[in-house]
Amino acid sequence: MELTPRLAGTIALLALLPAIVFGVTKNPLAGVVTATNVLLISTIIYLLMSPTEGGHDHDADSETDRDADHDHADTA
Repeated sequence: MELTPRLAGTIALLALLPAIVFGVTKNPLAGVVTATNVLLISTIIYLLMSPTEGGHDHDADSETDRDADHDHADTA
């Protein structure tokens, strides 16, 4: 199974459950701070794992150019 950004974000959001339980049973302010941190971290995980516009196109072109140069050097 491939770990997609949506799945990773959803898994990270599971940490909200203990944060909510902690906030309800112990300290509401600490629960709010913890839940906010969980939301921030989940968003960051989602954004880091999401594909970027034009992400690897440049790398693929440069790799092809290097291979072509290497092949040309072998035949000379």
